[in-house]
Amino acid sequence: MKLVDNDTFLSHLTTLFNDTKEKGSIWLTHKRLHYDGTDAIMDDAGTSEESREYPCLLRLTDGGKNKFSTKVEPGQLEKFHAAYGSLLKASMTTLRKRDKKREKIRSEEAAARKKKMTELVVVDGPKRGKGRRKRSRQIKAVIKQQESQQKFKEREEQRQKTQSLQ
Repeated sequence: MKLVDNDTFLSHLTTLFNDTKEKGSIWLTHKRLHYDGTDAIMDDAGTSEESREYPCLLRLTDGGKNKFSTKVEPGQLEKFHAAYGSLLKASMTTLRKRDKKREKIRSEEAAARKKKMTELVVVDGPKRGKGRRKRSRQIKAVIKQQESQQKFKEREEQRQKTQSLQ
């Protein structure tokens, strides 16, 4: 990963956004940089942790050979974020819109599954002779429904336990 200055980083980001306009991904990470290259001093009586300002490390990669990073000092942070924000806003126009139709279909299917789980399955028909296959399928459906209801109860109990712990 190459450490470059802020302007070079922004220009590389622009070229990567243009390269991946049709297809591809870009990963951006932000991190507080607290390592200054020296050994840690145990007695920091003069400086408190809250008043100390740290530089910000930004990393950029496309998952392949292009990997760049830059270090933004606290004094330059506002200027950098202004340029960085305007670049992100200009480049986010190529994002795909959410497919709300597909999400709606999935939620309807989930609601149908939940309704089917709570519906009572009636077992009727003769044990022998005509209709026995239908009856055996109904029995299997009842067993499957009971298992899914048991799993649902267990998930709900687990969810309530985790909520009570928080």
